[in-house]
Amino acid sequence: MPIRYLITSALPYINGVKHLGNLIGSILPADVYARFLRQSGKEVLYICGTDEHGTPAEIAAETAGIPIEVYCRQMYEIQKEIYEQFNIEFDFFGRTSSKSNHIFTTEIFKKLYENGYIQEQYIDQYYSFDDKRFLPDRYVEGTCPHCGYTRARGDQCEGCGVLLNPEELVDPHSAISKSKNIVLQKTKHFFLDMPKLESKVAAWVEKKTNWSDTVKGIARKWIKEGLRPRCITRDLKWGINVPLAWINRQKKSIEENNSKEEISQESKVFYVWFDAPNGYISITKDWAENINDPDIWEKWWLPENEDDVFYAEFMAKDNVPFHSVFWPAMILGTGEKFKKVNDIKGFHWLTYEHGKFSTSQQRGVFTDVALNLYPADYWRYYLLANCPETSDSDFSFASFAAVVNKNLADTLGNFLTRTVALHKKYFDLKINIELSNKNIDFNLEKKVKDFIEKINQSLLERKFRVTMAELRALWVLGNEYITQNAPWNSAKTNIEQCQITLIHCIHLLRVFAIVSFPFIPKTSEKIFAVLDDEIENLRTTKITDCVNFRYFEKGHKIGEPIQLFHKIDEETVKELTARFAGKD
Repeated sequence: MPIRYLITSALPYINGVKHLGNLIGSILPADVYARFLRQSGKEVLYICGTDEHGTPAEIAAETAGIPIEVYCRQMYEIQKEIYEQFNIEFDFFGRTSSKSNHIFTTEIFKKLYENGYIQEQYIDQYYSFDDKRFLPDRYVEGTCPHCGYTRARGDQCEGCGVLLNPEELVDPHSAISKSKNIVLQKTKHFFLDMPKLESKVAAWVEKKTNWSDTVKGIARKWIKEGLRPRCITRDLKWGINVPLAWINRQKKSIEENNSKEEISQESKVFYVWFDAPNGYISITKDWAENINDPDIWEKWWLPENEDDVFYAEFMAKDNVPFHSVFWPAMILGTGEKFKKVNDIKGFHWLTYEHGKFSTSQQRGVFTDVALNLYPADYWRYYLLANCPETSDSDFSFASFAAVVNKNLADTLGNFLTRTVALHKKYFDLKINIELSNKNIDFNLEKKVKDFIEKINQSLLERKFRVTMAELRALWVLGNEYITQNAPWNSAKTNIEQCQITLIHCIHLLRVFAIVSFPFIPKTSEKIFAVLDDEIENLRTTKITDCVNFRYFEKGHKIGEPIQLFHKIDEETVKELTARFAGKD
């Protein structure tokens, strides 16, 4: 059994506020898993941060008319605040532009260079005369030579998934200006010798028997196609500088006549996909410094025993190849014993009204606006209940309203209102009876335990849609129980039985709050406040231990009834659907 659990989610890119698909595609399910493990008493570290290098950040800063460093700092603060408002509990939310990542990425490169896994090649790279810059691979677009997809990027075709080089594209143009006034020019770059690492990576992937079919299929596809040398540098100013002076010294030390051609001191930085994954480790180092225990990061990334740490990564499926093949190849090439991932949880896409979210077309709901519309738990619950785990999911305000109204308001919210209102009406909110073996409904207790065992197991396996279905079924059980036992009827003939029924319902509310805490934490806290229970118990009670119908003692008094959720009416759905439909 693992001693510690390391969790990372895909690093959100710095250029703008993310949409709901980004949230459910990595960060939110990772937060649920981390909360669940902490509740279970596990030692957990959840690390994330902004991915800040590369051309998109430069272009976004230019568009905003501010220096790139200022832009990234501002967007980091904005994104960090949004995730805090969604009640995402990172142990540390850092930045890939930090000094620690500059140092660590440079160290990784040097190890790979010394171990013979770095090549130098002249490549033909497109230069855009209208943009006055070299175009990184992803900023060259054209038609895929393999499948004919007309918006393939120079690094990968989103149509068929094949890896590409920009010069392979048919009818290429600048993705920035759309200009075809581009020309191939020779420039020297560094490559990771992936073919030399292929056997190591393939053997490592084949050991991952617990990976989902989607994740393993993506990794195997890359390997089956044959790994090619991967360019890991760019002609840019913003990024982690390639240690050219160090490289030239290395060359001189191994060349007897010192005639080896030196690399010019032009501006070269590492490819963003070379430095960003290293950010998981460098951000952990920043966390360690922040808690004044600078060496503790090694406990997570350099454990004495590989099995002491269970490492789970959460990401959308387009990130899977880099985390299942490219980054592991880097780590394997260093020869260092850094902790490698145990499980990659890859998600499909969340679409918006059967199309794509789009900033330029003002189409879809982005995370900052979402929080202005409804509380975080509305979004957390809906997104998790419709999690794109095995296939794409589609968002619409009609489906959002239906889920909120039926599951949250009519099921969980209604159960709390009925239970507390009836207890106030008949018993002035005070528990007057001590539950014992003679009056506990053990049939109900067994049903609850069965649900909790299923929820616990599906969370351990990181299966979120299954979990959410079982959670809702547990809430339904409470409504069925109070309806079948009808305490409003027994109040007329057997007041003691009336309170026994309501005390069971109060205990069910406590169970619901504890089991729901990883998913809708603020709602669980509200329920605990009504029950006059300690909020800390939410964080420290294992969901498998919460079925205890003897918990509240005789004399305990609960609070006034509250409305947990407000329904969304049809007119609001129509208005929001029109508002976020986008423009041509």
